[in-house]
Amino acid sequence: MTDDIRALTQRLAAEPGSLVFLDLAEALRRRGQLDAAAAVVRGGLARYPQLAAAHDLLARIHTDRGEGDAAFDAWTEALRHDPRHVAALRGLAFLSFRAGDLARAERHLVAAVELNPEDAGGRAALARVREHLAISQSGDLAIGRPEASVVQSRDREIAGSPDRASEPETVLVDSHGLRLSGAVTGLNGGDVSDAVAAEVAAVSREATRAARLLELGPWKNLAIECAGTQLHLIVPTAETVLLARSEGDAPGARLAIAADRAAQAARRWLERGE
Repeated sequence: MTDDIRALTQRLAAEPGSLVFLDLAEALRRRGQLDAAAAVVRGGLARYPQLAAAHDLLARIHTDRGEGDAAFDAWTEALRHDPRHVAALRGLAFLSFRAGDLARAERHLVAAVELNPEDAGGRAALARVREHLAISQSGDLAIGRPEASVVQSRDREIAGSPDRASEPETVLVDSHGLRLSGAVTGLNGGDVSDAVAAEVAAVSREATRAARLLELGPWKNLAIECAGTQLHLIVPTAETVLLARSEGDAPGARLAIAADRAAQAARRWLERGE
């Protein structure tokens, strides 16, 4: 048991009626101890059944487990007790997007952005959902096809264009696994951006857990080499992760530099809220 979890456990034992259970459950969740985290949250909810923050935390634990239906129920319960809970709105928007219900995802994100206009990630997610809505409503059957990234700056710091082999493909993802911008293609040339976005968020959570277990501090970059493909993950902001991918045997340092430039452009884009 790590020092922080031990200390929080002792505090909760000394003050069983306190809200320290939220901190303990979150610490357990971040370390990948999901069963223990869920048990702690449920224990807290037995005392505070109307605490929206506890229902939100339980929903995030269910999301980490891949339990979408249970996460939906928990976020819905959070909103029942606090209709202005931004994290629950964004969580439901993510689940709706993954289910293909773009209109519902848009409604949840609009509500979240209205409650927190300074949330650049929320604004970017809303823009992404509206982009998908516009394509679907236009009757274009190629929904989600690779396109130039809306994150790119004038000097194409984020390329995101799959038809240019010299430029890495990039995709910007929020903490829930919702693609904010960019595109990546599969081996068959088809668009796999949204599926990749969900996996990038999962990899980010595992990297965070591993770094904590090894007491390395927050991770910033992650390089992955595969046969004929190189991947580089970088953290532009606390709530986003960017994946850059290049084909061939180019030096990994070259992709790292490109990913860093893309992350800088992503930060500027998020700050502008475009």
